[in-house]
Amino acid sequence: MLEVLVLVSGGGTNLQAIIDAVDSGVVTNTRIAGVISNNKNAYALERAEKHGIANLCVSPKDYSSREEFNEKFMDAVDGFRPDLIVLAGFLVVIPPAMIEKYRERMINIHPSLIPAFCGKGFYGLKVHEAALARGVKVVGATVHFVDEGTDTGPIILQKAVEVEQGDTPEVLQKRVMEQAEWKILPRAIDLIANGKVEVRDGMAYVLS
Repeated sequence: MLEVLVLVSGGGTNLQAIIDAVDSGVVTNTRIAGVISNNKNAYALERAEKHGIANLCVSPKDYSSREEFNEKFMDAVDGFRPDLIVLAGFLVVIPPAMIEKYRERMINIHPSLIPAFCGKGFYGLKVHEAALARGVKVVGATVHFVDEGTDTGPIILQKAVEVEQGDTPEVLQKRVMEQAEWKILPRAIDLIANGKVEVRDGMAYVLS
């Protein structure tokens, strides 16, 4: 049984997609062990509570230094003894020690087809604003392992979504969530839970 810890800063729509996929059996061999947010007002914590999932807030605002926060954050993460950590819209820089400890056991969902519209400064609506400003015809989402870079880890799954005439960033964001993010994030977790993802030479491979 894969013990999954989900880290989230906001509403938790991707968290909800994971919860629904586990409940419906789309994701197998998996249990959501807990949810951590850096934002005590995150609706994601309420979603977790409603489903009986252990949850807590660990905020940098509550500590005098980033070092102290990193230490308490790592303690909280380790306390759940996760097999897999899922970053589902988590807007806090992951401590290097945590990346090292959970290498190839931490994944992130990004709302673009990496390497397009990714890296520093590209998150949330900013990604979709940039895509529309560039005039691209196809966008999408990517699930990748987390490494020391920003959106640079081995890619597990990607799914394309067409841009439609008249799209606003908000409309495009919603379509990318519905058609890509909420599908490939649970799928990636299910693949990992069933031993179907392997990393070799810095590349992730999905095994048949």
